[in-house]
Amino acid sequence: MDKLWNRNYCKVMAANFTLFFAFYVLTPLLPLYLSEHFGATKDVIGLVLSGYTITALLFRPFSGYVVDSFPRKMVLMVSFSVFAIFFAGYLAASTLLLFTIVRTLHGGPFGALTVANSTVAIDVLPSSRRTEGIGYYGLSNNLAMAIAPTIGIFIYQLTNSFEFLFWLALIVATTGWLIDSTVKLKPRDSSQARSSRLSLDRFFLTRGWLLGLNMVAFGFSFGVLSNYLAIYGKEVMGITGGTGTYFMLCSVGLILSRLQGSKALRDGRVTHNAATGMVISLVGYTLFILMPTLAQSSMVNGQCSMVNGQCSMVNGQWSMFNGQWSMFIGYYGSALLIGLGNGHMWPAFQNMTINVATNKQRGTANSTILISWDIGMGLGILAGGIVAELISYSAAFWTVVLVNGTGVATYFLATRAFFLRRNLNPTVR
Repeated sequence: MDKLWNRNYCKVMAANFTLFFAFYVLTPLLPLYLSEHFGATKDVIGLVLSGYTITALLFRPFSGYVVDSFPRKMVLMVSFSVFAIFFAGYLAASTLLLFTIVRTLHGGPFGALTVANSTVAIDVLPSSRRTEGIGYYGLSNNLAMAIAPTIGIFIYQLTNSFEFLFWLALIVATTGWLIDSTVKLKPRDSSQARSSRLSLDRFFLTRGWLLGLNMVAFGFSFGVLSNYLAIYGKEVMGITGGTGTYFMLCSVGLILSRLQGSKALRDGRVTHNAATGMVISLVGYTLFILMPTLAQSSMVNGQCSMVNGQCSMVNGQWSMFNGQWSMFIGYYGSALLIGLGNGHMWPAFQNMTINVATNKQRGTANSTILISWDIGMGLGILAGGIVAELISYSAAFWTVVLVNGTGVATYFLATRAFFLRRNLNPTVR
């Protein structure tokens, strides 16, 4: 059997981890930074943060075309260098307007880089291990999503310095650039790709449009969670130091997903992994908002019992105790389930999108799945901030459950059959 963990694949995975680490080490803290440093309101925070995702979204289609048409190593190194340099812009942004400009423009190189790096990862994988390899590659950015916020929050609590975090992101991103600079790729006949007919399918994989639509729903859910978790825990649940633990438990779920899902990916059962991951994630998101809501109701009833008379104080204290435990179980239990679900779902959807594309459309396939995720993330960040401002953070997270549930229903009713009809790889199903 061909070797999966070859040197170039390991390097690309490590570089992918650094680029997502640099991004997510700041993600949960930026709402606090904008609120405390610039006095931004909730809806303004959502608008500022969504600009990054919108710009990444605009760059993705062109990134897929460029990656498929020009030397991938060159595209990879240019986009990585620009991505790293932009972190210095956060240090220089002294006003909310300047920060908004820097943050929004930063999404461009991020969009190009993620497409280029994931396409290079496919190039360095042996064809016989590609399905499994894509699954493990997805784990590198999923782990970064889980670990980086924990580290970022811990460092901020220790130093109370956003400047230190901006420097950390810059250093980590530069390290990723250095790692990718040592990757060796086989020469490609890029002239053939450049001379091919220009069409919509060069920018967005129309053969996989329904897979992309599903990813919008899942990106929306994680967009709200990752950006508003810290401020929701602090303002609504009174949990000031639990965000780091939350993302750490999420990373545990991701690791467990690989132990559970690797055999299914080796056997090509991508639709099985996708279905399993979506259902687990939906349960996690529902648990996240449902249990604290029930707990708060129980705690209010407990306070009323304590006020109504001395004989009711025991029952009141017991109700409040149960309410607190329900809140913590729902909050931290959801982290494990969402991590486990996303760890199954993301590589499965990436594999399905790649397998409805031709070999010449690998970059386009990768950009399509990332475009869809970005649309969802951007809508989630923007809608989450607006709903939180107009109603409450609890309402924003109930919206997550509704959107996520719609995505799961769409998959079982239409998307699975859609993929099986258009699948070009008989070894996956």
